[in-house]
Amino acid sequence: MRSVYFDSVDRNLPLPEYPRPQLRRSSYICLNGVWQCAFMPLGSGAPERYEHDILVPFSPETELSGVKRALTPDRELWYHRRFELPDGFVRGRVILHFGAVDQTADVFVNGTLVASHTGGYTPFKCDITQHLSDCNELTVRVTDITDAGSHSRGKQKTKRGGIWYTPQSGIWQTVWLESVPETYVTRLRILPSIDDGSISVTVYANADAAVAVSACGSSARGVSGEPITLKLDAFELWSPENPKLYELSVECGDDMVESYFGMRKFEVREDKSGVKRLFLNGEPYFHTGVLDQGYYCDGLLTPPCDQAMIDDISLMKRMGFNTLRKHIKVEPLRWYYHCDRLGMLVWQDMVNGGSSYKPLTVTAPCFIDGHSVKDNNYALFAREDAAGRAQYYRELRETVNALVNCVSIAMWVPFNEGWGQFDAATAVRFLLDMDSSRTIDHASGWHDQRIGDTKSLHVYFKPYEFKPDELKRAVMLTEFGGYSLRIEGHSFGKKTFGYKGCATPEELLSALRKLYENEIIPAKALGLCAAIYTQLSDVEDEVNGFITYDRAVVKLDPNDVLTLNAQLADRR
Repeated sequence: MRSVYFDSVDRNLPLPEYPRPQLRRSSYICLNGVWQCAFMPLGSGAPERYEHDILVPFSPETELSGVKRALTPDRELWYHRRFELPDGFVRGRVILHFGAVDQTADVFVNGTLVASHTGGYTPFKCDITQHLSDCNELTVRVTDITDAGSHSRGKQKTKRGGIWYTPQSGIWQTVWLESVPETYVTRLRILPSIDDGSISVTVYANADAAVAVSACGSSARGVSGEPITLKLDAFELWSPENPKLYELSVECGDDMVESYFGMRKFEVREDKSGVKRLFLNGEPYFHTGVLDQGYYCDGLLTPPCDQAMIDDISLMKRMGFNTLRKHIKVEPLRWYYHCDRLGMLVWQDMVNGGSSYKPLTVTAPCFIDGHSVKDNNYALFAREDAAGRAQYYRELRETVNALVNCVSIAMWVPFNEGWGQFDAATAVRFLLDMDSSRTIDHASGWHDQRIGDTKSLHVYFKPYEFKPDELKRAVMLTEFGGYSLRIEGHSFGKKTFGYKGCATPEELLSALRKLYENEIIPAKALGLCAAIYTQLSDVEDEVNGFITYDRAVVKLDPNDVLTLNAQLADRR
């Protein structure tokens, strides 16, 4: 199955755009394109010859990769390519970056192991300077056990079907090189404060160094690893209606990087009636959004091109949505950049792991009101493996470090529907220690641990009736709807999955109007502060998206959906 973007993909250099918009340098070599690969027995070592050409960064299971073969747990996938560095590129050190490799990667440069990384959804990098020669050989060994262990795997399942999708493996985000001075910036932490009109910038470097930051005509100096406060004379508040971004420059010795930020504030507070709600920039702000799983029929987790990401976000804005719940996936950093600049709030799910899930834990609560149990019962939640629990926290830290500066991220979601949930109170404390500037949905759907500032509900098989939370938390409907409409010629396979079947676009619109006008819009007046409809696009068996899996057919007139969402907007 091919998307509408398939023919526009540059086979020589797919996804060529600079992959890290919030830490930009002038040095950049994209290594996407045609590599070689081979599937080998587990533990057999590098192949003598490579059997396939593969288009990186598309996983071998995808149509766009050109391979269309699955990596199974008893095999390992070897990648290979050569590269040369142009004259003048090397400024001191050369850093090799991988946006994401699913699931465990060992990276070799000219035969030397330079990096090992486990975690299929987070970026990693390595300094390869001392291993370089005039002509360089890059090889990557990948293993992926999908759901055969307790590693984070998201919606991937060996036996796909229903809400679980085709597993994928290997390199699925951009591979790239940059050159930096001997002392260089490794990451930034940008924290805006609208209350005192300032930003706090912490510049992390590979060595202690003096640093300078500049933005909006102001500058300040300090040292690496310590917050630097920069006062702003005047600024506009960032919001989905006014996605104002400001440029930020950082100097660290001979290293210069460019970034950006937005001035906004997320919190849970009482409104004038004493009802807890989500606030944006000091005012109640209703989050009307959709579940966005970020799957593409020909790239699976990898968007075919930059425009595909932009089009998804833009379509939801035209429909009047202001929020995307990024569901059980970490996107390429450019996706968040487009949300920042186009104006779209993001709820960021963490990727789930654990062993085989128990239906009584993850499915039964959908039909039984109030069915929540303590999540320190590791056996019940498929979290008995201590190494898997530790890996969750490593990936949680990597995820927050990668995304913390994204202006649009309003909510962290550490667990969903009990999928590998454990010790949610500990996860919340961990998140708050790393980033206290966002709100947190500690257990999306069910298995509420009676903590935090928000109450999260998923309602599919019955009408939704608003009930105030007994703990006086902000009440959020974090999944609902899921009305299906199959469009022949634009759907995956022959099976259909959804929570209410519709035969025509007219029937779908009528059902959607009834849902919003009878249940969602009245609930807002009573205290509901967020509503996340399922979902943005069809994904495999699921045909409950606003747009088909191939992105070819928008099932409803965006203006009709916009009219419904306009009734949820907070008047300003």
